[in-house]
Amino acid sequence: MRAHIRQEIDQVVPVDAKEDHAKHAALRWVDSGAQLCRLEKPANPPQHLVSYFVLVDEEHVLLVDHINAGLWLPSGGHVECGEHPRDTVRREVLEELRVSAQFIHEGPVFLTMTETVGKTAGHIDVSLWYVLRGYRDAPIDFDRSEFNSIRWFHREQLPFDRSDPEMGRFVRKLYG
Repeated sequence: MRAHIRQEIDQVVPVDAKEDHAKHAALRWVDSGAQLCRLEKPANPPQHLVSYFVLVDEEHVLLVDHINAGLWLPSGGHVECGEHPRDTVRREVLEELRVSAQFIHEGPVFLTMTETVGKTAGHIDVSLWYVLRGYRDAPIDFDRSEFNSIRWFHREQLPFDRSDPEMGRFVRKLYG
């Protein structure tokens, strides 16, 4: 599986020097033989792989009001041992939003290495960001044990001050 994860990371085309640095750091991390998946909540090992997914409907993006983080975030989850990051997306979108994954791009479009905040602060998430087709007019039955609410935001009205610190860079890359 390590080779598949490396391949997912390697196909990301960096938008800027920060993403290029993250990509090369992530590739070194994968090549080091380190444990890639979280074994125990919240931070064992202290750096682990996450698959984010963003539902997009034209110029609107779906974010979740995440209970633990206290932020508006893309949905996602930790990659389990032996699981391909795209399979994590498929599993998590069903669990969290109860919809099927419809990938707009087969591979990840963005990569970040971010220190977490909120109740689980203090570890590094190596996050692959995938883009899924969403439908603003379709009802979504979300996981209320993880999220206070969900909301479609126009890309120009995203709550950047209460979101993932890399959300602005992601949106700029996605919409060019």
